[in-house]
Amino acid sequence: MEAIVAEPINFYFFYGSIHCYLSVMRIGALASAAQIEVRWCPFNLREILIEQNNTAFVKNEVKMNYFWHDIERRSRRHAIAFAGRAPYPADPNLLALRVGVIAAKENWCQEYSRATFHEWFIGQRAPGVGDNVEQILISLNKTPASIIACANSPAIDDLLKHTTNDARQLGIFGAPTFAVGREIFWGDDRLGEAIEVATGPELPILGAG
Repeated sequence: MEAIVAEPINFYFFYGSIHCYLSVMRIGALASAAQIEVRWCPFNLREILIEQNNTAFVKNEVKMNYFWHDIERRSRRHAIAFAGRAPYPADPNLLALRVGVIAAKENWCQEYSRATFHEWFIGQRAPGVGDNVEQILISLNKTPASIIACANSPAIDDLLKHTTNDARQLGIFGAPTFAVGREIFWGDDRLGEAIEVATGPELPILGAG
């Protein structure tokens, strides 16, 4: 019998999105268990939200209260640490994002992203604020000065635009979003479904909900 070959999952996420926390912390282990390759795709969600006139939620305190409560509730469900409402908004100058683009290119994006979101949600230090990026790079045995200089280069600007345009072409409107081919799944609660589609219908859903 021919073995099932899993499709890779393209994981589109944004360092300023609180909804990405659980997915960043969960996807590595779940994908490894399912023998799926994850392609980490940091993109400029802020640009897409502005294009789609979809930024009003930030000023809607009722909705934001629900979002934070939902993250707390799902953190308990998945046994992921949660230290309460974290500083928001984050990554004002997109520095964390630009470094994430380098990390994705050089294949250390999972480590960098987990460290960044852990520092945000547990350490209460927002991505891209103060010396947060530098300290995270130091913790990963990276050289902050050269990486940050590269992050602000035209080459990384072009790469970020390319990844963001890929998301735009797929019809992505929020993060986290998981893409299997051209099939997209929005929200951490769709991670299990994305894994099911990637592995094929014969295999069970991992980490559903």
